[in-house]
Amino acid sequence: MSLFRKKSLDSLMAQAADSEKGLKRTLGAWSLIALGIGAIIGAGLFVRTAAAAGEHAGSAVTISFLVAAVGCCFAGLCYAEFASMIPIAGSAYTYAYTTMGELVAWIIGWALVLEYALGAATVSISWSEYLNKLLEQVFHTTVPFEWSHSPFERILDASGVMHHGILNIPALIILALLSLLLMKGTEESATVNSIIVVIKVAIVLVFIVIGWQFINPGNHHPYVIPADAPPALMRDGTQYSYADFFRHGWGGILSGAGVVFFAFIGFDAVSTAAQEAKNPARDMPRGILGSLAICTILYVLFSWVLTGVAPYTDFIKSGREASVAYAIETYMHGYGWLSTLVTIAILMGFSSVILVMLLGQSRVFYTMATDGLLPKIFCELHPKWRTPYKSNMLLFLFVGLFAGLVPESVAGNLTSIGTLFAFILVSIGVVILRKTDPSRPRPFRTPLVPIVPILGVIVCSAMIVGLDSATQITALIWMVIGLIVYFSYSKNNSRLKA
Repeated sequence: MSLFRKKSLDSLMAQAADSEKGLKRTLGAWSLIALGIGAIIGAGLFVRTAAAAGEHAGSAVTISFLVAAVGCCFAGLCYAEFASMIPIAGSAYTYAYTTMGELVAWIIGWALVLEYALGAATVSISWSEYLNKLLEQVFHTTVPFEWSHSPFERILDASGVMHHGILNIPALIILALLSLLLMKGTEESATVNSIIVVIKVAIVLVFIVIGWQFINPGNHHPYVIPADAPPALMRDGTQYSYADFFRHGWGGILSGAGVVFFAFIGFDAVSTAAQEAKNPARDMPRGILGSLAICTILYVLFSWVLTGVAPYTDFIKSGREASVAYAIETYMHGYGWLSTLVTIAILMGFSSVILVMLLGQSRVFYTMATDGLLPKIFCELHPKWRTPYKSNMLLFLFVGLFAGLVPESVAGNLTSIGTLFAFILVSIGVVILRKTDPSRPRPFRTPLVPIVPILGVIVCSAMIVGLDSATQITALIWMVIGLIVYFSYSKNNSRLKA
């Protein structure tokens, strides 16, 4: 049936071998690992840790990170097999096209817009908020509310005057700068990203080393929140009860894993750059699994120190986003300068996340356009830089529209649901391809197939079910729009059309 026509692996390998006309191969193993770390370490480390600890797991948030890492590892192993044997830009979209057919590939490509494009927009809005925090800490000034928030946001100041947002200019500026960098070249973008990764990881390590001296052993006992834990005071003066099954004990640890899972989102973006890797068969598995391993270690150490410096109940009342700065200022006397450095690290983290998300989205669009499912403008390469510069321009307009005019809260968990959906299809794809093409060379083989892919499907499906209904409905509407586009344009323009 034409809806499930598949791309042959032989044609993909021929496309990958055409290095003169295609994307330029400039990325080594370290650059790929840095891309992964750049995409992973962002809001998750500084925001999700405190949220999971304060509301669900307490000091045992370290175990929550390990549980989430195992879930990501299942999907990561599947991504590594595909990325090593199919070194083509497009990530899960490409893998689905070869195993499950065009319609499924289109659906996952459309879902990836939720992960990459909306993810970049959402993080750019957070970048704008933290820029204001840094300006306030260092220069005692901020960008006016009107020019750093969307028209749908407003605030009542201390004098009783209501301020309405007009346009989020800082978010547009960071998106424009990073889009220009991506147009210039992937190698240059990877170099800048590597520098950012070194800086933000260094600051994270400084917090771990210095903060270790301020750990209060009493904050780690009991390590797991007990069922009879007293309520914590929230910012609005109400009590937060830990009596619910998912707010204490192992239930809390598992629920905390669901929260911090989204701190790992981004490692799959490494696979979108497969066509630009110098030696994809060797370096893609290293990039995907290496970035996951490094970030897991940093997450566990960071969460151990954070929950040791401040009691987990403090993170209920102090605010999730400012929790790290709060812990430093409240319990690490004499290290106020570190609070400013942490804010810089957060800005750095957000910048590299945006960079990798924009890179990932443009490469997915590039591959979809090459297949005829999107207009050719998305796969036109710059004659000198050999980057999909027109795609980057259009992507900036789309992402910028969202970032400049829409509140961050609107995105919600859409980024996560798109990611989880991709993880599920990639896991299924590994099993299918093992059955349909078992003799195909696999430089990296996912171990324990089909057990590992099945576990990946189960874990990711459970997380989708656990998301709020509003997110699920919005994602469904987005998918309906995608199907309309497919049947009205993509199906008839596909290069595989009979």
